[in-house]
Amino acid sequence: MGFSRRSLLKTTAASAVLGGLGAPLVARAAQQPEFSYKFANNLPDTHPLNVRAREMAAAIKTETNGRFELQIFPNNQLGADTDVLSQLRSGGVEFFTMSGLILAILVPAASINGMGFAFPDYPSVWKAMDGDLGAYVRKEIAKANIVAFEKIWDNGFRQTTTSTKPITGPADFKGFKIRVPVSPLWTSMFKAFEAAPASINFNEVYSALQTKIVEGQENPLALISTAKLYEVQKYCSLTNHMWDGYWFLANRRALDALPADVRAIVEKNVNAAALKARTDTEKLNATVREDLTAKGLAFNQPDLAPFRDKLRAAGFYSEWKRKYGDEAWSILEKSVGKLS
Repeated sequence: MGFSRRSLLKTTAASAVLGGLGAPLVARAAQQPEFSYKFANNLPDTHPLNVRAREMAAAIKTETNGRFELQIFPNNQLGADTDVLSQLRSGGVEFFTMSGLILAILVPAASINGMGFAFPDYPSVWKAMDGDLGAYVRKEIAKANIVAFEKIWDNGFRQTTTSTKPITGPADFKGFKIRVPVSPLWTSMFKAFEAAPASINFNEVYSALQTKIVEGQENPLALISTAKLYEVQKYCSLTNHMWDGYWFLANRRALDALPADVRAIVEKNVNAAALKARTDTEKLNATVREDLTAKGLAFNQPDLAPFRDKLRAAGFYSEWKRKYGDEAWSILEKSVGKLS
């Protein structure tokens, strides 16, 4: 009858081993990168950050001749932000992108880019974050044994949506019930406007707006779109009240373990990808605005100077100057002008 099943399996296994031995050594080496690092983030797979991250991973692999492989884990696959921050610090994850506003739980100075009405536009953001303010924050992050790469990634300006009236000036915030993230910076800013901020987790925002627990909320346009908040809001006021970005963070030991040439290729490609993603996000904001207008959201552009004046008069800037310290505050004001 020929071979038994057992001898057939033996023969197959032997030919597999022999086939492996006969394979060229170069090909086998190329399959096994010297360094395989994990990059975690909290954004959807389609977000500009992940689109550009896939490109940069491919470029790094090519330029290092396969020595370095970057595995990307989008959409909180490896856990919530605070969990992944712990994994990054312990070395379970080598790379992580995180908003400075959340990183502030570990590095208080990291939230300074979210200072209310500090940045009027993108050029002022990049002047600060690619300049002295960014350098100062990276130095503070380094004290926590984490390395922040030079270029911060864009998460966009935050805008205010409402179901009752457009926000045309600071007086419109008086008594206004607004959802804010669970964060002292937001709460203190809207209290300075005499609003009624409610700290609600994002997954409950839609129902809170629908049931009128709150009248409005604030977020970047892309999130207002993807979360379909236009279904329960009528107005969008382009308040640009906070700018937020993601630092590309590395575990220090993992980064130091890379040979100088590999590390240089990784850093070059990550920073270049950050710049490309900035352009993508800015373009996305313009198209999202058109989409939201088509879906019935009414946009208005208030003058932002009176909002700054109100925060100044309410002592908001003085309070945060004390919290951040004179050095950080003077670097911020050098970029954006006098606040406090």
